[in-house]
Amino acid sequence: MKNILFVCTGNTCRSPMAEGMLRKLSQGRGISLDVRSAGVAAMEGMPISQHAEAVLQDQQIEDQLASKPLSSDLVEWADLILTLTLSHKQYAIRQFPHAADKVHTLKEFTENDESVLRDLEEQDQLLASMEMARSLGEELQEKDRIRLIELRQRIPSFDISDPFGGTLEDYQATAAEIRTALFRLLDKLENEEQQDRP
Repeated sequence: MKNILFVCTGNTCRSPMAEGMLRKLSQGRGISLDVRSAGVAAMEGMPISQHAEAVLQDQQIEDQLASKPLSSDLVEWADLILTLTLSHKQYAIRQFPHAADKVHTLKEFTENDESVLRDLEEQDQLLASMEMARSLGEELQEKDRIRLIELRQRIPSFDISDPFGGTLEDYQATAAEIRTALFRLLDKLENEEQQDRP
């Protein structure tokens, strides 16, 4: 069983919708996953937003979800950490640089364009080494900074839109965006599972 952690800001909109939807979709496809979610600026135990709850109920998802902050325990538990935006990913890597290899945005993890994937891998390595250098009090290399800017200009946006404070329709649009990425995620996980079989 693979442990998947979704991360957004307050853990009341995007990441709990992703959590609930992936749990249901994976059961429907017979893929064994344990799914949780957290927020980079979340308070413990807050209810998810009414619109997020309505979106999940429309899909017959009745999970009782409450917010929790991103913690070292959750990071250790997770085999895969999928953030809803690049800024969430960068925060997670800054806070937990040792886990950088398992932190991705949801959309980038399901990307299959080889040149984009190469750029993403180089960007992640640069970010991790820059954060490590910063934490050790070392100066950042100017060439690394410049290369990171070049990569960011080439890589497409992998952010899931933020419906916070919006209408039910905004939440439904975000949920559709998440669901499309989750279908691709499940396809990828199924392929990996098949390749792992003897």
